[in-house]
Amino acid sequence: MYVYDEYDQRIVDERVAQFREQTDRFLAGKLTDAQFLPLRLQNGLYIQRLAPMLRIAVPYGLLNTRQLRKLAEITRRYDKGYAHVSTRQNIQLNWPKLEEVPDILADLASVQMHAIQTSGNCIRNTTTDQFAGVATDELEDPRPWCEIIRQWSTFHPEFAFLPRKFKIAVCGSAEDRAAIHTHDIGVELVAGTAGEVGFRILAGGGLGRTPMIGAVVCDYLEKKHLLTYLEAILRVYNQNGRRDNKFKARIKILVKAMGIDAFREAVEQEWTTLKDGPSTLTEEAVTRARSFFTRPDYTALDADAAAGALAKKCGEDPIFGNWVTRNTRSHREPGYCIVNISLKATGFAPGDVSDTQLERIADLADRFSFGEVRTTHNQNMVLADVEIGHLYELWQSLQSAGLATPNIGYLTDIICCPGGDYCSLANAKSIPVAEAIQARFEALDYLYDLGPLDLNISGCMNACGHHHIGNIGILGVDKKGQEFYQVSLGGNQGKDASIGKILGPSFGQEEMPDIMEKILSTYLALREGEETFLDTYRRVGIEPFKERVYAKADH
Repeated sequence: MYVYDEYDQRIVDERVAQFREQTDRFLAGKLTDAQFLPLRLQNGLYIQRLAPMLRIAVPYGLLNTRQLRKLAEITRRYDKGYAHVSTRQNIQLNWPKLEEVPDILADLASVQMHAIQTSGNCIRNTTTDQFAGVATDELEDPRPWCEIIRQWSTFHPEFAFLPRKFKIAVCGSAEDRAAIHTHDIGVELVAGTAGEVGFRILAGGGLGRTPMIGAVVCDYLEKKHLLTYLEAILRVYNQNGRRDNKFKARIKILVKAMGIDAFREAVEQEWTTLKDGPSTLTEEAVTRARSFFTRPDYTALDADAAAGALAKKCGEDPIFGNWVTRNTRSHREPGYCIVNISLKATGFAPGDVSDTQLERIADLADRFSFGEVRTTHNQNMVLADVEIGHLYELWQSLQSAGLATPNIGYLTDIICCPGGDYCSLANAKSIPVAEAIQARFEALDYLYDLGPLDLNISGCMNACGHHHIGNIGILGVDKKGQEFYQVSLGGNQGKDASIGKILGPSFGQEEMPDIMEKILSTYLALREGEETFLDTYRRVGIEPFKERVYAKADH
């Protein structure tokens, strides 16, 4: 992973000192709320419903164990003993005291972390596949390209005050685990006609009030032109994006208004002034970025023997075997596997992780996974390099820490924003709905019979819970001061991305488990063979679900 040099450290330390002075001036009454607003946003600090919220940057979801232990220490000392994994792979603190935020930032800087550009109208954290570098379906490791984008975009003076926030995701695998089609810019590593690897560039995706799937701007781009082409897109957006209405300020609105052909033409025209210019990537720059993501010192293992021993152990302990089936993935290195750590235990807010759990994960990463941990945009964590022979010992430790729920990719592996319990923008609470659904459907046999199913919940139209691209999406809405929930079906985040369709009138909070049961029973009655929920929905459409859900009530 990337390691700061002396210039990086100096920049982050200077930012901490600047914000400490700005906070002191604000608390002393020398800065107004309006004057302090852009200063705190530049440092990831929001004012939420009950307390400030600090969003900590985790570039492309990669952490070392020193950083993880520091986060545990910070949550224990300055917060309420837990942190939250966000859908941008960042870490959020929900209860810091404003006067202590500079101290938190100083502690973060001591382990090469910060909160810069995690909020505000700038380029946010670049995200990618949580299995990057070890996935068996990977064309090329996307992390060096994420790091190149990170270094280019951080403190970029031209893009510090965009019309609205701007999000970039990079995918290097056959399966899209980074949701590139619903980002302002999606970058996909693809093979060219001669077998060389380049990029397909998408733009204009996004969720929120006007959800859209991104369109292809460039079908194939040579690697050396990545930054200049991204810069051309950003310039077209910066010059032409709406600034008079924040609800119409995202690049997706500009792409739709111009039309993709006109937008592409504008980008190509802008690129003529940038192509082969100073931001063109050299082999030296790319080699440097790749040098931060080296192959771990894997042990040469007998993969067949390891697989045989694992199968035997799974047979002896079916509970362990079930966890292996649900929470581990194949690894490109013989004898190793990828381990998903579920942060979705029933009765706990999805994506929350306690200080003691953070420390336990750090200990396990040091013992079993070369001292690295990944966060996921599905609000879980990953140990990417675990020897198959160590899985049983690892599983026992995760079990004792409450981190071995075998539900990755199933109904109760819910993506959920903090909602009205915390966020001042939310129309309704998200966490109680998630917990009620988890409690209703926690029977594992039923979950597995349902098959893979993405359930996403947002507390407002900002869609931080990505409800538009859940196979089932739930959106909190306000009706004359009361909380209701709108359901959508058929969303998907993959390369065949789709936006869910609204089922019909909304429901009260107490109805949601029953509504979910009707939707799921309809699916089970209609599915054919091994169809997933999404397969069945795409075959039969929304009407059978609508008929069943609204059959006995007129909402």
